Amino acid sequence: MSSIPTSRRHEQVVSPPSFIFGREEEIASLRSRLAVRQSLLLHGPAGVGKSLLLARLLSEVPDTLYSGDNLTAQALYRNLAEALFSAGDRAFRTACPGHDSIEKKSAIALRGIVRDALRDSKYFIALDHLVRPSQSLAASVRELKVSCSVPVIAVSRSDHMEDAGFVLNLYSGRKEKFALRNFDPETGLRFADWCVERQRLTAENLNDFKQRIVEYSQGNPGAMVQMVRMAADTKYRHDGQIKVTPLYIDYKIATVSR
Repeated sequence: MSSIPTSRRHEQVVSPPSFIFGREEEIASLRSRLAVRQSLLLHGPAGVGKSLLLARLLSEVPDTLYSGDNLTAQALYRNLAEALFSAGDRAFRTACPGHDSIEKKSAIALRGIVRDALRDSKYFIALDHLVRPSQSLAASVRELKVSCSVPVIAVSRSDHMEDAGFVLNLYSGRKEKFALRNFDPETGLRFADWCVERQRLTAENLNDFKQRIVEYSQGNPGAMVQMVRMAADTKYRHDGQIKVTPLYIDYKIATVSR
């Protein structure tokens, strides 16, 4: 089974959903790439559902090591150490029989132990939430891909240097990048219908509300989910109507302040 551990060093991966709206083609394409153990850069705007899709796919892939905190090369290797320990990897547990032993290892020693466990193994590595990764982190990712022969799935907001950082150079081929895009207007409206139904939201201007959140969000599913949830708040209701403009302004303010 997949090892997607949680610890104080890990952002918790989204729980694998049984259903993801409107992503059948993307799931099928990514499955085919994972089947041949292909490394790839999964990118898309915030709220598009990258982590959700990743959780769904990795729940189907055995021996996955997940790392959600990848600010430095040292953090990456410590996350992988925790993941290998949680996976019950025999070689790793021989060298590090407990969490205390992981804590006591120096960064250099731990890196060597992790590399020995990963080299020519059947593991996948998933690096979520990359934020302008440094040159040293990119060097560690290259080491994992090339020296250890482990497929690495990296996740960023775009395939540009300002988001993917120096890791971008490791995914230079067109087939090594996978863009997860916002919904087109038609799919976005169907998704808005689905969200409203799940939220059991009612209002006299419900159709107008749905059309406007699709437009305002540019088809971004995360944004639509948030605005539908906000619409249930009484502060955005008046005489059976949803006050769409104040709701959207508050949504944008909250987004910018994060």
